This record gives sequence, structure tokens and C-alpha cells, in this order.
Amino acid sequence: MPPRPRIYLDQAATSWPKPEAVYQAVERYQRESGAAAGRGSYAEAVEVGEAVERARRDLARFVGADDARQIVFTFNGTDSLNLAIHGTVAEGGHVVTTVVEHNSVLRPLRHLEAAGRIEVTRVGCSLTAVVDPDDLRRAIRPDTKLVALSHASNVTGALQPAAEIGRIAHEHGALFLLDAAQTLGDLPLSVDDLAVDLLAAPGHKGLLGPLGTGVLYVRRGVEDQLAPVRQGGTGSFSDDDRQPETLPDRYESGNLNVAGILGLAAGVGWLREQGLDHVRRHALHLTERLLAGLSAIAELRVHGPATAGQRVGVVSVTLAAIDPQELAATLDSAYRIQVRSGLQCAPLMHRALGTLAGGGTVRFSLGPLTTADEIDVTLAAMNEIASAMAHQEGHDAG
Repeated sequence: MPPRPRIYLDQAATSWPKPEAVYQAVERYQRESGAAAGRGSYAEAVEVGEAVERARRDLARFVGADDARQIVFTFNGTDSLNLAIHGTVAEGGHVVTTVVEHNSVLRPLRHLEAAGRIEVTRVGCSLTAVVDPDDLRRAIRPDTKLVALSHASNVTGALQPAAEIGRIAHEHGALFLLDAAQTLGDLPLSVDDLAVDLLAAPGHKGLLGPLGTGVLYVRRGVEDQLAPVRQGGTGSFSDDDRQPETLPDRYESGNLNVAGILGLAAGVGWLREQGLDHVRRHALHLTERLLAGLSAIAELRVHGPATAGQRVGVVSVTLAAIDPQELAATLDSAYRIQVRSGLQCAPLMHRALGTLAGGGTVRFSLGPLTTADEIDVTLAAMNEIASAMAHQEGHDAG
């Protein structure tokens, strides 16, 4: 019997497979160029520098920024968030965030809070994992410097009212940081429409680039409130031992991950060719199919919004009488279906859902290359597991 094909439903952790153009871009750079960006005047170095700047311009257009210098390349989404948080509030102030956040937001804030440098208010959410903007408005104080929000929960996929929250933050003179780890590349977005001052995202999830890539959008003028957290060589102003003030050099010390950035640019190019509206429709179709099938399984609970339109392609479930880790291990070992189990680095979200003590959830997450057949195979596997459990429970009771 031939081995089962691999079904990868952990796209919220990192995208796979990538478009072929991503692999080709990385290999071409490694084999044919290998030069550092901004570190030489020979042909390959100039070519690489120009390619990185094209990638920067492409990303600026992708998020609706009017200046490519507002795009800072980082090493992952966590790096982007650390720069945004430490760069704005390390010297003090009040921060409003939510229980929906990933540890990439929670931990930097907790670190600064434990050091006595900031105060943090963590706003709750509804049973469907959505934050009420009015609750957030009430949490803002006169000394609030930053509002940090995840655009979509990495546990439930629930989309948050980011545009309204951004407007509230600005009404009170606070900066608005949006963690777009689960949305950038998955659905169309505009930094102006969302009233974003800082937008952080990894390059390896919805943007389909390699691991080790990230971006931070910095609204014009916000650099005056965003201190660099790393200093060093930038390939510019080399006669001065002070960190450059110009963007993006102010925040890009050390050699860039050029191979990753060129792969990221290829991923963004593929998304633009497909059209983000098409990518979103594909995700909605598959998420609706997955939600309908999972909701029909007895003893299974789907967490988060009831409809696909209220979430990205992320669905978390718990199945009575089976540990999430055991369920995920069974899916992998018996069916070659790969998902994420546990707390997904979002402990406050699980506490709000009531899933913390039980070890979290099993998370299915979809990507643009996920197929309907893969969803159907997954639903058949989940039904088989649930039926086998029910039969075993009946046998034990007998």
C-alpha cells in the first residue's frame, strides 16, 4: 500500500508548501550572487541592493504605504513586535492590549511591566474571541502611549474590529500597533483604512516567504517615537559611529537576510498575481467546508466565530474525552494530517475560552495551496476518530 500523502494544516505556524517562485528566488540568490545588500560597489552587491529595495517597494504597495522607507525588514514577526514595543514604551507609560494576543506581544509587555517600567491593561473578549471596542475605549487612560492588538486570533482565527480600535487609539493620542501575523497575505488590508501606526508581521506565514523574515511598517512621523533597539553597521554613514536617523537604516543594523527577503518578494509577487480577493475567497470556501463538517461531529466543540466570514482560515476544536496532543498525534500517525495542538503561544486566549486547564485545542489552519480534497480527507479522519471513541466508550460502559 502506498504511503498516505502528507496533509499540512499548520499554515498559521508557517506556510508550506511555498509557490515554486519562492524556492527559485532563494536558490538563485544563493548559487548566483551571495552578496550582502548595501555592503559593496561590485556588480553583484549592487544588483542585490536593488533587488532588496524592489522588495521593499513591493511590500509598501502591498500594505498601502506611500513610501517604501516606511517598510523595515526584520528577522521574524516576533522581532518586528519587539522593536515596536520596546522602541515605543521602554521608557515608561501605559499600554492597552487584549487577552487575544500571542506571546510575542504578551511577553515583551510582561517583561517591561515586571521591571516596573510600564503599566499594562489587558482587555477581555467575548465567548467568540472578539474584543469589544467599547471595552478597549474604557481601558485607555490619559497616559496611554500604545494600543497593541492582534488583527486575528492565532487560536480561533477570529477577526478583530481593528479599524475601529485604531480610530479609538488615535482619538486618545495613543499609537496603534497591529499584529498582522495571521492576516497579512491572507486578506486585503490597508494601513490607512486600519488607522495603523505600526504594523508587524512575519514573512513566512501569509506572505509565503521563508522563515527568518519579517516586516514592520512605520507610519511617517512615528519614527520620532520609535527608538531603535539594536545598533550596528548599516552600510550607510560609515564615517559616523552614531546610529543613522534615516529610514529604514535606523532600524536595520547588521546584514539583512537577503535570501529570505528575495524569497519573500517572490511570495508577495505570487499573491499579487493570484489577487488577494481570490486568495480570500479560496480561504472562505475551505473554512466554511471545514466548519460545517466539524460542527456535525458529536462531542466536538468548535471555538470562535460561527461563520467563516468572521475569521481567517484558522479553526480550533476540542473533542470530549481526548487530550488535544493525543488527537493531534493520532491525526499525524494514522492519517498523515499535521495540525497544531496545545496553547499555540496564547495562554490568555485559552484562559478566556476555558481551554487552558485541558491542554488547549487542536488547531487546523489553511493556506492558499490547501485543497478541498485535503479538507474532505481531514473531516473523514475526524469522523473516524470520533466514532472509534464513541464505540470504545460504549464498550467500556457495557
